[in-house]
Amino acid sequence: MDFINPLANDYTEKYSNATPSYLKSLFEETLTSHQHAHLQSSWTQGGFLSFLSKLLAPTHILEIGTFTGFSALCLAEGLANNGELHTIELRAEDAQKAQAAFNNSPKVNQIKLHTGDAKLIIPTLLKKWDLVFIDADKTGYIEYYNLVMPQLNTNGIIIVDNVLFHGEVLEDSLQGKSAKAIQAFNEHVLSDQNTEQVMLTIRDGLTLIRKK
Repeated sequence: MDFINPLANDYTEKYSNATPSYLKSLFEETLTSHQHAHLQSSWTQGGFLSFLSKLLAPTHILEIGTFTGFSALCLAEGLANNGELHTIELRAEDAQKAQAAFNNSPKVNQIKLHTGDAKLIIPTLLKKWDLVFIDADKTGYIEYYNLVMPQLNTNGIIIVDNVLFHGEVLEDSLQGKSAKAIQAFNEHVLSDQNTEQVMLTIRDGLTLIRKK
């Protein structure tokens, strides 16, 4: 779901070209056939993930919330030659679709898909993360953040999606549990003295968090 003016989204997409072109069919198929297609990162947001990953050239990437695989494949674009991307998806059906997409990608040997509860899986992944992307159930954001922070390298980056939650966090009175959870998460990150962060109005809001 886009928070900013749809015309602005169309304009920025026209003047952006960092999204891997081979992912267009996967992106369009999810949009047209998945009943929860709004959960997929936008095309330009995918380009942002790819662009940032290429700048960082990470060895280990963690994604929490695979969906059908578009964002993982964008993030994988910047992986070091010996790097790995671990991505976690709760829903088995979406995980199967994502794995099929990974199998047809040039990064297939570098992507490890885990199906199940991220809160249980993260502690078993004994890696030091250079880049983490959180885009899963909003009520779990604080717990995901607390789980990955000890495993995040110094100067490692966490990217968090939906931090504006369709603009609901701007309301005087928060109604839904997800909006309340996102507001609590935003406050939690702001109070963390071990990080610095910048919130961007890309699509539904992205926060970039750097571990000092």
